[in-house]
Amino acid sequence: MAIYLGIDFGTSGARAIAIDDIGQIRCEGRYDFETTRHRTADWTPTWREALFALLEQICRILPTPQDIARIAIDGTSSTVLLCDETGNPIETPILYDDDRGVAVTEILNAIAPANHPVLSATSSLAKLLWWLTQNDTRESGYFLHQADWLAFLLHGKLGITDYHNVLKLGADVEKLCYPDWLYRGLEEGFDRLASSKIPRLPQIVAPGTPIGPVLPDIARRFHLADGCTVCAGTTDSIAAFLASGASGPGEAVTSLGSTLVLKLLSRTRVDDARYGIYSHRLGDLWLAGGASNTGGAVLRQFFSDRELTTLSRQLPNDESPLNYYPLTQPGERFPICDPQLPPRLEPKPDDPIEFLHGLLDGMAKIEGRGYQLLQQLGGTALKRVYTAGGGARNRGWTRLRQRCLGVSVFPSMQTEAAYGTALLAMRSIKPSPR
Repeated sequence: MAIYLGIDFGTSGARAIAIDDIGQIRCEGRYDFETTRHRTADWTPTWREALFALLEQICRILPTPQDIARIAIDGTSSTVLLCDETGNPIETPILYDDDRGVAVTEILNAIAPANHPVLSATSSLAKLLWWLTQNDTRESGYFLHQADWLAFLLHGKLGITDYHNVLKLGADVEKLCYPDWLYRGLEEGFDRLASSKIPRLPQIVAPGTPIGPVLPDIARRFHLADGCTVCAGTTDSIAAFLASGASGPGEAVTSLGSTLVLKLLSRTRVDDARYGIYSHRLGDLWLAGGASNTGGAVLRQFFSDRELTTLSRQLPNDESPLNYYPLTQPGERFPICDPQLPPRLEPKPDDPIEFLHGLLDGMAKIEGRGYQLLQQLGGTALKRVYTAGGGARNRGWTRLRQRCLGVSVFPSMQTEAAYGTALLAMRSIKPSPR
């Protein structure tokens, strides 16, 4: 039986999951970044160490590592680096949440079309533009995403990416190319630079596309078969969606973490920069998403995990009269676009059950309003919601959410992004029925 290995590089560590032909987990591995000895701004040695440590873990646990047929890797969206012609980093990487791109906002707005996903200080394109404005950019080389570079370490083919990672670089994810506005903007915006200073952009393929076999020395080191193939990867958030079990138009995943993140699988593409909404391509479908600032961070201002567990068992099922809009601080983008929107947490009742009921009911209404907005903007009608994150285990909250959403709510089948990446390696992204 063939084995498929998914490796997830998240914000706090890396995970690996190996599955078989029927999706059964055969073994798992983990690498915690907090324990690494590397403490510099250059994360590439840590990533390399984590990758090989996970391969060693998995291949030590599996009775026959030669059964691993395919490997895929996901990374954090818009974590990028510049490499030379041999794949060695020539600058320290810029991480997913680094907003130094705010310094090139004027250039970015002049280059990109209105309402485009690149119009963010943390986008891949913003980071590339920032690099190009620095006088110490020494050579061109390749512009890569985290998942691209890690896969290169295994297959040795430099300059290949997937259409999930390059969405925020400005790629046309339907035609698998870079649009004229991007090339024109780089040429006109940086004509003061020698052409050799502008790095090569990676070739775009579909996530899960077989790229090539593992390098011979990698195969020998980890006792892999010569034909073990490395596939194009994805981002960590898309991998988590793939792991959930959602697969058809109208199915969605809500992540109940510190914030509230919604993703709706739609037949039509939905993009609206006002609300931070953009769509990833997923085969023949589109994954439209938005994120609210409400979520678990608000709950932890008032309750411990133990209190949340105990009190949630006593929640009523009906609507709360408190009409809260739970936020930790002023400001909201989705489903309301108002950077000054104040939290609404008054009046606060003396009864903690009544107070928690108001908070969770308010969050459920925000979730419902978010999915309504995605549908109003052209998304496919909501049919079913899967849930990931700590809140997925809260049955009282689930009941409130189900009432607000008007559809069935289920826990995600799997919650680890590495599982979704293993599925990607196994079956790639195939066109879905419309």
